[in-house]
Amino acid sequence: MRRIRFVEALREGMRQEMERDPTVFVMGEGVGPHGSCFKQTDGFCAAFGVDRCRDTPISELAIAGAAVGAAMTGMRPIADLMWIDFSMLAADQICNQAAKLRYISNGQVKVPLVIRMTTGAFKSNAAQHSGSFYSWYINTPGLKVVVPSNPYDAKGLIISAIRDDEPVIYLEHKALLNVRDDVPEEPYAIPLGVAEIKREGTDLTIVATGIEVTHALKAAEVLEKEGVSVEVIDPRTLMPYDRDTILESVRKTGRLLAVDEGFRYCGFASEIVAMVAENAWDALKCAPRQLTPLHTTIPFSPPMENYIFPNPEKIAAAARALMAAKPAGV
Repeated sequence: MRRIRFVEALREGMRQEMERDPTVFVMGEGVGPHGSCFKQTDGFCAAFGVDRCRDTPISELAIAGAAVGAAMTGMRPIADLMWIDFSMLAADQICNQAAKLRYISNGQVKVPLVIRMTTGAFKSNAAQHSGSFYSWYINTPGLKVVVPSNPYDAKGLIISAIRDDEPVIYLEHKALLNVRDDVPEEPYAIPLGVAEIKREGTDLTIVATGIEVTHALKAAEVLEKEGVSVEVIDPRTLMPYDRDTILESVRKTGRLLAVDEGFRYCGFASEIVAMVAENAWDALKCAPRQLTPLHTTIPFSPPMENYIFPNPEKIAAAARALMAAKPAGV
């Protein structure tokens, strides 16, 4: 077992799948000799050649369209669109083509495609490079959406995503890319749609995604010293997500806080709150809540950026408010 960075774990998972399966290849802006924007494909060009490590023009639409076509004809492309903010330029190919082809062909066409993008706020990347717009893709039938929160999951989930016969949106939070953790050298797959209980507790359930898992665990440590036992759940896959694990936890604790870096309205946190309200209202001791960024364009200013996003202190404060709240329906 080695302690390696998230980006190294991701790279190792992709490399091992490319070694195992000759139909797997990567494509995107700068994925060749440059090794991608954050070095996710560093060394691939030398190892696999330009046919399996294809630099592309700066066109998200073209990258996604070519990847869909390759997937339809038996390849397993990994398309790098760099930032999720610019994936709207490829939305037609992702949402109208990749997501729908299996259905409209009555199962005759498979689209085993992985679209990788970075997400989240990090070091003042400002309005056009800080988005977490995965709710767009969660709302598109036919797409799977994966958000790893640590290096171990980054490797196991990319392997599962590559092997899946459906299109998968795989998201890498920029603030996690250099985080280190224990990661086995041998290949392993983490099933899509299975959550992980990162910390067990009895008083409050926190469902958190991506970087917010780290923040939630830090908040839980603070709250433990105050006598509050917090259970932290990492969905890992946002579509499909693991309803059973979340509901079982909420039925045990009676309280729910959903924390997400996507926006509040029609977002993943909203979905979790709604799902729990519909299926476990009788178990709730108070109304469930969500903690998300403020509904605003992401500012460049570091103090303003920090102000609008969840952090461990805000999560702890929201948890304290839940512990003090009146019973649901009162």
